[in-house]
Amino acid sequence: MSGRARLALCAFAATLLGAGALLPLVEGAGWLAQAALLLAAQSGVGALARRVPLARSLTIACQMLVTLLLLTLVFARDHALFGLLPGPQAVMRLGELLAAGGEDIGTYAIPAPMTDGIRLVVVGGVVLVGLAVDALAVTFRSAAPAGLPLLALYSIAAGLGDGGTGWLWFLLAASGYLLLLLAEGRDRLSQWGRVFGGARRSPGGLSDGLSGRGGGPAASVRNGRRIGVLALGIALVVPLALPAMDSGLLGSTGGGSGRGGGGGTISAVNPLVSLKDNLNQPENREVMTYRTNAQDPRDLYLRILSLDEFNGSEWRSSTRRLTDVPSRLPQPTGLGRDVAVTEIRTNISSSPSYQQDYLPLPYPASEVSIEGRWRYEPEGRTLIGDKGQNTGGAQYEVSSLIVEPTAARLAAAGRPPQKLLQEYTEVPDSLPAVVAEQAEEITEGSANAYERAVKLQSWFASEGGFTYNTSVSSGTGSSAIARFLRDKEGFCVHFSFTMAAMARTLDIPSRVAVGFTPGALQGDGSYSVGLRDAHAWPELYFEGVGWTRFEPTPSRGTTPTYTLPETSTGGPSDPAQPSAGASAAPSAVPSAPESCSPQMRRQGECGESAAPAAVAPTDGGTPASTVLLAVLGALLVLLLPLLPLLWRTLARNRRLGSGGRTPADAAARVLAAWQEVTDCAWDYGIAPDESLTPRKAAARIVRRGGLDIMAAEAVHRIAGAVEQVLYAPEPRPAAGLTEDALTVRAGLDASAGRGARLRAKLAPRSAVRVVWAVSDRWASLVQRWTDRPGRGRWSARWRRLSRQHG
Repeated sequence: MSGRARLALCAFAATLLGAGALLPLVEGAGWLAQAALLLAAQSGVGALARRVPLARSLTIACQMLVTLLLLTLVFARDHALFGLLPGPQAVMRLGELLAAGGEDIGTYAIPAPMTDGIRLVVVGGVVLVGLAVDALAVTFRSAAPAGLPLLALYSIAAGLGDGGTGWLWFLLAASGYLLLLLAEGRDRLSQWGRVFGGARRSPGGLSDGLSGRGGGPAASVRNGRRIGVLALGIALVVPLALPAMDSGLLGSTGGGSGRGGGGGTISAVNPLVSLKDNLNQPENREVMTYRTNAQDPRDLYLRILSLDEFNGSEWRSSTRRLTDVPSRLPQPTGLGRDVAVTEIRTNISSSPSYQQDYLPLPYPASEVSIEGRWRYEPEGRTLIGDKGQNTGGAQYEVSSLIVEPTAARLAAAGRPPQKLLQEYTEVPDSLPAVVAEQAEEITEGSANAYERAVKLQSWFASEGGFTYNTSVSSGTGSSAIARFLRDKEGFCVHFSFTMAAMARTLDIPSRVAVGFTPGALQGDGSYSVGLRDAHAWPELYFEGVGWTRFEPTPSRGTTPTYTLPETSTGGPSDPAQPSAGASAAPSAVPSAPESCSPQMRRQGECGESAAPAAVAPTDGGTPASTVLLAVLGALLVLLLPLLPLLWRTLARNRRLGSGGRTPADAAARVLAAWQEVTDCAWDYGIAPDESLTPRKAAARIVRRGGLDIMAAEAVHRIAGAVEQVLYAPEPRPAAGLTEDALTVRAGLDASAGRGARLRAKLAPRSAVRVVWAVSDRWASLVQRWTDRPGRGRWSARWRRLSRQHG
């Protein structure tokens, strides 16, 4: 098998191994066989085109054309011309399937059903990655950059999956990449001919030094395998020693720096899609129970965290500094002494199956007594597990405040501090103008911020004609807010974030809290909180009162008493004590029934989710074209500094690659090898001198480059071969030019300093030849335009007209 055929086979295998990471994301594995057939056809076309041979660009164009034909045949046969050619209707059909696939990916839970749209997205994506791998590794003979599309394929799978068996897919994908690298290394070694091995000895006991079965290529391949296995082992073992990034009800937290270090940060999360999944559970599985001495627990929302940053595509929690948990939490921000406050106690027992990083707390908590490793985020007044700590089976006691502001006190609130006002009223430029316009229309005639907030709450909860529906998309971006205002249908996510966005346009500081409503009262006096009690609500800031809860979602939670015409308050009773067994043991999670319909899966009714976890937002606010342009722009920015290195690598491979067998081809190989040596010396600071003969130029490279004996002999051998080609009546064929050129390069690299080596690799001076080539091509085009037939006649006529008018 030839070197290129071996590379093509390894590229095919590497792509399939990388595609295996997508198997847990969708139901069934038939799509993988389909992708394998398309990949095989694509690779076969590439092999035929390279055998002709065609130019590299034409080879890739042929592969792209055949790929388009095959995708049309498989996915749009009924709309294609003659069942194969992609006419306008077929292109429209493929576009519709891609759009449907993107919508299905954002709708279905993992593993998603294999709809036609998802099949096109998955199979087409794998085939495109395979084309990129084949082009880089086989057509351009550069296997190392081929790892980028393979990494992208694995990263997509790792980002969407739950990570339960991620190590296995990583091992398969990495093994495919190593297989590709080893195949390329073996192909390069095979081009060197018989390499000095120094291992095999003749019968007389002396090393013959010419056997390919000695310590040369075979030893290199063995060493490459060992290095690859070692690298894979390190990649799999080292993450186990790093701080855990456990996901929980509302996402992941950055592991702090320890118990007493005072460091660590909380990372941004988005819990909203999982919140929707829990609201749609057919069984309200219990996640915690609690007892409280609050006289009226209807307002006892168990808050987990707040989302305070709105970037246009999603609401998220800002990255903030973590500290040790103080014995007594500080006074809530903005709460004045003239507001009535009652302190209550609540004893909470978490189910062992409810394992997440954020600790549910009544807001605002003033004191928390809990065992384990926990950290405190002051701005949101939240507790986050450190180094794998979670809420599973936790029992803790919380002292919290019932803040009882009056309507008059809220109406008389002063202007918030400028820093807080600036941070919590910021809205993105992408927010549709209809949001601010609608907010102004709803609150017209209001005398203060409190009246505006109450009018917004009433409009969403009762007066605006909204319908509560948990089956709609849970996006929170600008377009989702505009869609919600248009369709007037959604659940707590839409109500809370839209009200918060409107409040910000009215210069009312706002954010959104996520957690649980108070739950249901049990016969023993405790309260049970289930998955379907998950909730999101807006918090608005009023100076002198602080962050204040509002409830715009109809049929969920309770309307705060301070937003009603008459208010009522409750007092505390004796603190309750934690009850043993307050949380029942979790039952086994049922599997999805085989009869589960796509609609039931769409609504999350095919099985329980452990708890809302951080997932990417499903908001479709950013168009796919914008995302594609952004990705292409980022890739361009990353690739620009590497263009000289890529050009230099391609030029070296082209010059030192195998050529034809005629005498003219042999002469071209000699001159190409000399050109490579000259440019290599230039990269290391020895500029070429065209006035010198090859022999003197070689001596100059040896002297200025500080080459050792082996490298000096190699450069003189190449110079002698050049003189043979240029001056001998019948040039003798030269062998080993590729090996000599690589020896010269190794010698220059060994004698250069670290800075010179980096400069030679990352910014080679000889890359300026590209600029010269472009300049020569431009000059040639200009000259051809100038010398074209008839131009002289028109120029003379123009000059005569100019003189007459002058």
